[in-house]
Amino acid sequence: MTLRVPVGTVVSDFSTGEILADLNAEGSSAVVARGGTGGLGNLRFKSSVNRAPRQSTPGEAGESRELKLELKVLADVGLLGLPNAGKSTFIRAVSAARPKVADYPFTTLQPNLGVVRVGDNQSFVIADIPGLIRGAAEGAGLGHRFLKHLQRTRILLHIIDSAPLDSNSDPVADACAIVEELRSFDESLFLKPRWIVLNKTDLIPPDELADRISILSKELHSSGLTGPVFAVSAATGEGCNSLSQNIMQFLEMRPDDAQRDF
Repeated sequence: MTLRVPVGTVVSDFSTGEILADLNAEGSSAVVARGGTGGLGNLRFKSSVNRAPRQSTPGEAGESRELKLELKVLADVGLLGLPNAGKSTFIRAVSAARPKVADYPFTTLQPNLGVVRVGDNQSFVIADIPGLIRGAAEGAGLGHRFLKHLQRTRILLHIIDSAPLDSNSDPVADACAIVEELRSFDESLFLKPRWIVLNKTDLIPPDELADRISILSKELHSSGLTGPVFAVSAATGEGCNSLSQNIMQFLEMRPDDAQRDF
């Protein structure tokens, strides 16, 4: 029996958890349970002296398995950050994707994909998942259900609210907590290239912007967060095109990391 599944499906044994197939390319296929050898029918025993045989042999039973099918999206770039950091606004700013945007936490309830086009025959796919909170790797909030969708990405963008409305918020501490959630969930996810994107710069007074970005960048790096820092306003689009161009250059320089052709 042939079972057709979407591209990006991971097939595993339900009982043991063993991964049997990772169908991460268009047209890929795998055999996860083999059928038994068929029995021999009457014609197999036909001969010159036995023109109408009434003999046969039974077939053998095939393999039986309970399967677990898990769909993981295929994207070049993955967005992560706290709820309301502006991830959905960012993906709307750089692509034609139109996820819901609102001023309350957990507006995003499912992964969203967008294609970012930066030039002729130049594009990449970006994935937005629900915001993460402390304890996400253990099941807190919604993000833990979707962290798996970042595992196929080639680079992560850590979106940080550079102008939180809550005066008690600490963007640096929150960012470090999110990174630890990645480490707890999957070490390979933690080790992926990760860029820092300071969002909502439009909410910072212009005469304070440069100092604010400089201070945040230094504090983030001194706290152990690595990677380049970009300042953008997803709401106005400021800095988004430059960031997209930099991402495209990064992806083109590392073609061996590609999961598939888009």
